[in-house]
Amino acid sequence: MAWLFLAVAIGLEVAGTLALRMATTGRRAWYAVVAVGYLGAFAALTATLSEGLGLGVAYGIWAAAGVALTAVASRLLFDEPLTPLMGVGIGLIAGGVLLVELGAASAG
Repeated sequence: MAWLFLAVAIGLEVAGTLALRMATTGRRAWYAVVAVGYLGAFAALTATLSEGLGLGVAYGIWAAAGVALTAVASRLLFDEPLTPLMGVGIGLIAGGVLLVELGAASAG
């Protein structure tokens, strides 16, 4: 169940961030989506931790997935740049999260 809560937290955080981009273009109604997205993301992350997933692992995956998904979605929705160097950065973030997860698994 922890992984489901984490997936929900990631989805809500990305939705909130994308809505923030929309809100800054003058569409103020999007601020409601921002608030719901961020509040929901923190509630789902809290549920993730309550289910026993370690903070380092949960936060690492949440943050890394949020960065990667937001960058890709920004490219698709807003035609923002997604350069090869940015792709390398996303890969390095994913590798770092993998190492944190493997380290947590080997410790317990």
